[in-house]
Amino acid sequence: MEMKRITRSKPLILTALAGLLAAEAAHGEGTEGEQLFVRRIVPLLHEKCLSCHGQDETKIKGGYDLRTPGAALKGGDSELPGIVPGKPEESPLYLASTREHEDWEAMPPKEADKLYADQIAWIKDWIAAGAPWPDDAKAKAIAEAHAKAWEAEDGIVVKTAGGLSPEWTNRRYQPDGLWGYQKVASVSAESDSIDSFIAKRMPEGVTPAPAADPKTFIRRATFDLTGLPPTPEEIAAFEADSIHNPQSAIPNLLDRLLDSPHYGERMAQHWLDVVRYADSSGFANDYERGNAWRYRDYVVRSFNEDKPYDQFIKEQIAGDEIDPTNPELLVATGFLRMGPWELTGMEVAKIARQRFLDDVTNSVGVTFLAHSLECARCHDHKFDPVPTADYYSIQAVFATTQLAEREAAFLPDENTNGFEERAYLEKKREEYRDTLARLDRVLLENAQGWFRENGKDPARWNAAVTQAQKGQGKGNAGRRDFPDVFGAARNLMMKDGVPEEEFPPKLVGFTPEQFGMERVARKGLERLRWEMDRYEPYALAVYTGATQEMKAVLAPLRVPKNPMAGGELEQTTILTGGDPFGAGPKVKPGVLSVLSGTAEFGATLPETPQGRRAAFADWVAHPDNPLTTRAIVNRVWMWHFGEPLAGNPNNFGSTGKKPTHPELLDWLAATFVESGWSFKDLHRVIMTSEAYGRSSKFEVQGSKLSREELEKSYAVFKPRRLSAEELRDAMLAATGELNRTMGGIPNRPEINLEAAMQPRQVMGTFASAWVPNPKPEQRHRRSLYALKLRGQSDPAMEVFNAPAPDFSCERREASTVTPQVFALFNSQASQSRALALAKRILDETSEERAAIERVFLLVLGRRPSESEITTCLDHWRTMVPLQEKAVYPEFKPPLTVRREAVEENTGEKFAFDEKLHAYADFVPDLQPSDCDARTRAFADVCLALLNANEFVYVY
Repeated sequence: MEMKRITRSKPLILTALAGLLAAEAAHGEGTEGEQLFVRRIVPLLHEKCLSCHGQDETKIKGGYDLRTPGAALKGGDSELPGIVPGKPEESPLYLASTREHEDWEAMPPKEADKLYADQIAWIKDWIAAGAPWPDDAKAKAIAEAHAKAWEAEDGIVVKTAGGLSPEWTNRRYQPDGLWGYQKVASVSAESDSIDSFIAKRMPEGVTPAPAADPKTFIRRATFDLTGLPPTPEEIAAFEADSIHNPQSAIPNLLDRLLDSPHYGERMAQHWLDVVRYADSSGFANDYERGNAWRYRDYVVRSFNEDKPYDQFIKEQIAGDEIDPTNPELLVATGFLRMGPWELTGMEVAKIARQRFLDDVTNSVGVTFLAHSLECARCHDHKFDPVPTADYYSIQAVFATTQLAEREAAFLPDENTNGFEERAYLEKKREEYRDTLARLDRVLLENAQGWFRENGKDPARWNAAVTQAQKGQGKGNAGRRDFPDVFGAARNLMMKDGVPEEEFPPKLVGFTPEQFGMERVARKGLERLRWEMDRYEPYALAVYTGATQEMKAVLAPLRVPKNPMAGGELEQTTILTGGDPFGAGPKVKPGVLSVLSGTAEFGATLPETPQGRRAAFADWVAHPDNPLTTRAIVNRVWMWHFGEPLAGNPNNFGSTGKKPTHPELLDWLAATFVESGWSFKDLHRVIMTSEAYGRSSKFEVQGSKLSREELEKSYAVFKPRRLSAEELRDAMLAATGELNRTMGGIPNRPEINLEAAMQPRQVMGTFASAWVPNPKPEQRHRRSLYALKLRGQSDPAMEVFNAPAPDFSCERREASTVTPQVFALFNSQASQSRALALAKRILDETSEERAAIERVFLLVLGRRPSESEITTCLDHWRTMVPLQEKAVYPEFKPPLTVRREAVEENTGEKFAFDEKLHAYADFVPDLQPSDCDARTRAFADVCLALLNANEFVYVY
């Protein structure tokens, strides 16, 4: 420690060096003071002091050297001894560490590095014991003599690739915090099952809840596996099967649900939460990733095909290396592109590049290994045995991974319908081109005025304009898809060496409105390049190659003709403090080194650019990788029970919650691998257990435990609220409006009109307003397929806890807040679903009582009681006269929206009307004005049922 004396104190008497050498204990175990020095003081000095007081002998601060006992006793520039053996209250080393003594500056100087109370006490006790300082040989003997006892109390040293400092490399960990790194226990006996493991940890005296009734079970299972409600007919069939074939009813139900194409959609929703799927890139640009939808559909197909999980992993990390000719595998690598990313002319390309590398490194760790590796980006991990060297070794795997939209032919089973909607984008493109052509003519006229005003001869300029008009110029007109004669003429003048003061400046003579419209149109065309990619056979993907030099990305990237040439073949180094420009020691591609010691599982990766990711993917997907296998079964368990076995699915480190049933977690992991990494087999194992089939009712005999404690022990089933997507989809299913078409380009459902029309900045100008698909069947597809923009969320999804895609969502929350009432009861979407449901039922029935029974079956899956029928009929009849008096305006879609902004070149305001082309063909949902008073009144009953807990929750 650097100790600066603040005020003068009384001289201290230097004790003889002999005081350091207390009598040795028997058998070489050392005295208590010596043991304290070896066990606590040496690591503490390394961690907190030696960086300033001995690590570099040419830069010892305050003249105080802590490398040897003599120097430590002598002290520093204060010319006072640093340690007075036996007298901590007179020792500056101790006094400075307390940070409270007025004579000595607080040490370590940074508040964040201050010592804990226990550490201060160690220093005090050591000095009080005479400050013994055994030599290296004796220190080693003492450490060996007490190794087992100290490990039991302090934890164990874990072998890794090594940290940035010896103290980190040799630090100790509590064994229970290392559970995730240990080998997965093998399947021990045929008698083992989920219920046997649950029973072993069932609280004493608790008798679990009985099995749920068939109606409850089929609703639970159907939502879990398809995200949709069962039909009344499916419920009735299962209830009958449960009576006549009780042993086979549930297995048969699960087979049917797992064979449903909607199974893949439900599982994909879970997976896409984890990988942060979005149809746009985020940040300030937030341009649309036109072909991201193909990765979404790849995930759906993979689950429906029951693709083995190890193969699923390999394809997403290294599909292009496995088979670069297979479009499916190119699409799979979209996983590596899911994070937000941009490169504008306003930032440094190297920083943007590093942002991608950091993102993909951490994403792989979080998704597959349940480890946030980014914690080790700037320093060795503070809590887990993950050194910074490991972080950059894994990052080296991706050092030659480059971003590109790659040619990938559409597959026979990909949905390529709906591409005709690009006609609306074509209209927008022509609108922008017309604007720029008009402004180009204005500039050419203004140029002539500029020559007149400045008394200059325009002859040379006019010749350049003529050449540009003939298409002979090699300026902007050659690389832009809009008329830019003015810009091309300027480029020709500059190429010919004409001084810039001799020809008109850019955008000469523009008004604030013209400045603004030029930017809106030019940037709009840039944005459309991304959106138009949606209809082309390209995949959001990666390739292996050199890092090309680029200043900004203004259009979809393509693979260069020679990927390994024309750029930098990056060599990964440890970046000091995570600084992209702070290059330190070089590292080779590698894996998490901790697993080599704890699970005897390691790998050597090739250093050549080709094959790195494939080899790394093999390591991640290896059946002996304990993190991978535990992580995925933990997620699937959570998808069924609402609670993971290990409390943080993205964090199996020491700061994550430990498994409540570790033996069960390992048994599931081992069983999963033995079954060929089959998700569908895993679902069957989980969903045929007694724990999954239990009732959610609270009546558990002989228990004083809280509801939460009973749920965590799986004595009762934990109910859950439907997710935001399930709520919307279930409503559409009940009304009969749901379009169950699989896959394809994203659709645009109606969202809150105010949110849809809200001005939003993208790529330095206005983003397009959210305009829903014109036809109801296009809008009413499953929520999974809705366009997901990072910069514009659907308020109805957001309020019911749909996660933002910037960060991996390990687990959805289910908050209860007031805005949910307005979204579910008062929103236009709910009103429209209630009206559509009323119309459907009245078309299917001819009598009021039958209508009430039918709506209960469609919404709640059961028949109503007599009191419920009476209440609903009374309310229906009461509402009819009120609805007869009500007046509903005809819906008129907005064809334009007014945009206002401050033009950045002039600082003055300008405004324009954005045309909403798709609204010109808009076919609205069923409107109140289309229905009679009786239908509208019945819709009020339907709305109440759609708000019932029995509909909103799965029990």
